[in-house]
Amino acid sequence: MNILVVNWQDIKNPLGGGAEVHLHEIFKRIAAQGNSVTLFCSSFLGAPAEETIDGIRIIRAGSRNLFNFRVPGDYRARFSDKKFDVVVDDINKIPFYTPLFVRKPLVGIVHHLFDSSIFLEASIPAALYVYGAEKFIPRVYRRIPMAVVSESTKQELIRKGFDERNITIVPNAVDTALFHPLRTKSAGGPFIGHLGRLKKYKSVDHLLEAFAIVRKEVKDARLLIVGDGDFRPALEQRASDLQLHHAVTFPGQVSEEEKVRLLNRMTLAVNCSAKEGWGLTVIEANACGVPVVASDVPGLRDAVVDEKTGLMYEYGNIEQLAQKIVLVLRDEKLRARLSREALAWAKSFRWEDSADTMLGLLERTVHFKQSGGAGGRG
Repeated sequence: MNILVVNWQDIKNPLGGGAEVHLHEIFKRIAAQGNSVTLFCSSFLGAPAEETIDGIRIIRAGSRNLFNFRVPGDYRARFSDKKFDVVVDDINKIPFYTPLFVRKPLVGIVHHLFDSSIFLEASIPAALYVYGAEKFIPRVYRRIPMAVVSESTKQELIRKGFDERNITIVPNAVDTALFHPLRTKSAGGPFIGHLGRLKKYKSVDHLLEAFAIVRKEVKDARLLIVGDGDFRPALEQRASDLQLHHAVTFPGQVSEEEKVRLLNRMTLAVNCSAKEGWGLTVIEANACGVPVVASDVPGLRDAVVDEKTGLMYEYGNIEQLAQKIVLVLRDEKLRARLSREALAWAKSFRWEDSADTMLGLLERTVHFKQSGGAGGRG
């Protein structure tokens, strides 16, 4: 097939996250099976207008802030007359509303909708913009086949009026050839780790507050906050205010190989987010044998099997978060059991399986359209 994907960012974009990893890992495998894949996305400083990465032809245009406004015009001018069999709309924050102008078979990808949680991240005007834009998603996309990354997101779409029969779960996965336990663990610790973009809604400040409590009971504990984002300066300041700067390290954005090394240095990982589509970093940690303490919110409750691959706590409950961390640090038998379960759990998520599921959805959508099915306005 000849496939066009529209997304805000590509795998090289410094602002990319789990959504870009999901897209790239799946569609590079679809491309490797002999399909043609073109990704249209926004540009960033220093990026070429066009390049091919892992078999995916990437075309970049315009700034990230205004990319959604140019998508309809660029689609009509550059892509509508090309022989694409199917168009994939990766819906992230501000939708492109592709069903309004794409007439080819169309599939949507949804990781999660921000809904009211956007007010934890953005200023009131920006949050209202995102919140309002998302409100039209059910009306515009309801008849379009949807790929979601978790049962939580599936149920979220059903509550908003989507037909369950039109939703396919295409989960995140992990490359266990890259993410795996290393033979030699780094000395020192115990190390608590956080992995991911440093955004306000990720609530990493909750981890700093909990870590201040943990240090009173486990005095040699250290914290690694791996990743970058616009909330990093506030987090560094909060660590200083709590007099934790000597025990907290911010390595910044690192390579995949360095990420694996740092994960193997961790005794446990923590994810405090207010909401996720899944929790890709959870499975990456698990694949290295690292259990995860996570907030009991949509997405994370799909990625963490409570009391098997990690422990869950009530979002925002700092005391409970600290207690769970201390429990894992102190109970060696519990930690060993969680680690074994985490390794087995991670091995059940393969990118090859997710790529096959996505390809099957695309093929069914094309066939349905060609056979005269409704399939929405796509």
